[in-house]
Amino acid sequence: MTGENGILIVIEGLDGAGLSTQAAILAEFLKGANKEVMLIKEPTASPIGKLIKSALNRNPELSLLALQLLFAADRAEHLETEIEPALSAHKIVISDRYILSSLAFGAVDNDVAFLKEINSRFRKPDLTFIIDTPPRVCLDRITRSRDNVELFEEEKRLEKVREQFLALKSYFDNAFIVDGDREKEDVSKDIKEVVEKTLMD
Repeated sequence: MTGENGILIVIEGLDGAGLSTQAAILAEFLKGANKEVMLIKEPTASPIGKLIKSALNRNPELSLLALQLLFAADRAEHLETEIEPALSAHKIVISDRYILSSLAFGAVDNDVAFLKEINSRFRKPDLTFIIDTPPRVCLDRITRSRDNVELFEEEKRLEKVREQFLALKSYFDNAFIVDGDREKEDVSKDIKEVVEKTLMD
């Protein structure tokens, strides 16, 4: 899968599934293999990303449609200012969330065809991992790690989001579902094995 440009690897799943942990572990693994790596996260720390985070903390003034448009705007800026330059510099970019998160979370309250359309011009990932962790496990991890619960973080809603993630598995090529209801070392082992087979042969 290596080419003239870099490689975009995306880690997807529910909040509490272990995305940030697995993205960081993968980044360290690739750096240890002498790869140039950039680790990023969506929503970003940009002004648009900060507005999204405010809405996720249950800002009642922002509509769910507007929220999805903000996600797309944040992604467009992120691609232009960070992701594309890094890929042009032959780096491996690991993104903690990307397009599938918008589709899976957004489809609960919006038309998925519309969400696909507003994200259709964005670069497709080269490799996607969907960390599939049961909502009850995710919520237990969330309540143990922080005080506030964000929008979408309710078990029935998360069950619907999980179904969307699994249904979207074939939306991009080279997408893999990984069982996240295990020790983080076991999850990372599966991810590393796929990365080694697809990127480092």
